[in-house]
Amino acid sequence: MSKASPIIVKHKGDFKKTEAFFKRNRHKRLIAVLNSLGQRGVEALASATPVRTGKTAASWSYEVIESNDRIAISWNNSNTTKDGDNIVVLLVRGHGTRNGYYVRGNDFVTPAIEPIFKEIADEAWAEVRK
Repeated sequence: MSKASPIIVKHKGDFKKTEAFFKRNRHKRLIAVLNSLGQRGVEALASATPVRTGKTAASWSYEVIESNDRIAISWNNSNTTKDGDNIVVLLVRGHGTRNGYYVRGNDFVTPAIEPIFKEIADEAWAEVRK
């Protein structure tokens, strides 16, 4: 029985370029997932928005925001009153009327968007496990 000679591996340098490549590609996949979920969130919010004229429901949008080492998603509604108050904030928190009455708030946003948050968490966990 002969004695096996040891295997020696030598390398020079590092894997920074390879790691950067994988990080960029993972980043791109995550942005694609967030864009898909962003659009689904817009649809969920629009369908849950109380309808009077339909303008508030049609005013939903989303934005995927990238910074150095962070990605965020933001849902926005651009419909405002003549005074610049956001209609969704008035609907969710409640508001006074010109006649002196108070309209109680209706939080339709949280129940509409919670399933999307769960999907975001599930997708992020799937990316971590890869």
